[in-house]
Amino acid sequence: MRREYPDRPILAVGAVVVKDGKVLLVKRGREPGRGLWTLPGGAVRQGEGLKAAVTRELREECGIEVAVEEIAEVVQRMIPDADGRMRYHYVILDYRTRWLRGDPSPSDDVEEARWVDIAELSYYQMTRGTADLIRRLLARQQDGLQCHGG
Repeated sequence: MRREYPDRPILAVGAVVVKDGKVLLVKRGREPGRGLWTLPGGAVRQGEGLKAAVTRELREECGIEVAVEEIAEVVQRMIPDADGRMRYHYVILDYRTRWLRGDPSPSDDVEEARWVDIAELSYYQMTRGTADLIRRLLARQQDGLQCHGG
């Protein structure tokens, strides 16, 4: 399927990975959003399960292994061109994941991958809504821990 000017929205997955109070971000190496920081992830392949896609993308894009937990949020990215034609259209299922092992090493798809302190998110030029999504998810996670006696 064409990523640019697709016939229909492309289904993709993303991952919120936290380790030692830091979240994993990648700097996009390709359009859309080249040069912007975002969550790691990518398009789901034909016949691939969603959680398997998350695991594969994190391994391929960042060189790390994760345990995929639950869906965190659904995001739609629609990016028109100057004439109003839909240049990119993604439906992204962002999952909460748990880091298992590995140090981030960027693939060809990303320029850089790094652990970022939550308090420093505002210093990064990120794709629209990414910082807010991370903050919402981590706030819900903290509320869940407190509700369960954590």
